[in-house]
Amino acid sequence: MPRIAKDTPLAEITLRRYEKPGKLSERELVRKICLSLGLLQPGDSRDVVVDVLHVLLRAKRERQPLSTDDIEAQVIDSRKKHHLALHGIATSNILRQVRRLRELLLVEKVADTYRIAEFEELPRLFEEKIEHFYLKSIVERVKEYLGSVK
Repeated sequence: MPRIAKDTPLAEITLRRYEKPGKLSERELVRKICLSLGLLQPGDSRDVVVDVLHVLLRAKRERQPLSTDDIEAQVIDSRKKHHLALHGIATSNILRQVRRLRELLLVEKVADTYRIAEFEELPRLFEEKIEHFYLKSIVERVKEYLGSVK
């Protein structure tokens, strides 16, 4: 049987539009951000990425970078506080979620700690890093493919 080449994208992004934010809890707002940025799938019960981002956003207020151990401990505390199952809290999964946030350019590693990139506000990060850099390069490449079709 012939082998089919696997097309591996250089970059990809999922964006979703939801209703305007209303009177939601802080965690629920972070959950909507994760859904909007494709970090979480609608209906997905495995939502540790929400807690990881939430922990990093709280640390941003105090301009405090966090170690992996700090993130893990605070995620566990947050999930207990919100009466959520402690699924997906293994160190390896926490690191995977941090890596996903880094790939979206929202989080950066400084020495052995992590923080919201430059402790910047999320709207500005989205505009600078995702909209103008990441998304623009994807759109330009799609246009190249579209223009190549005769």
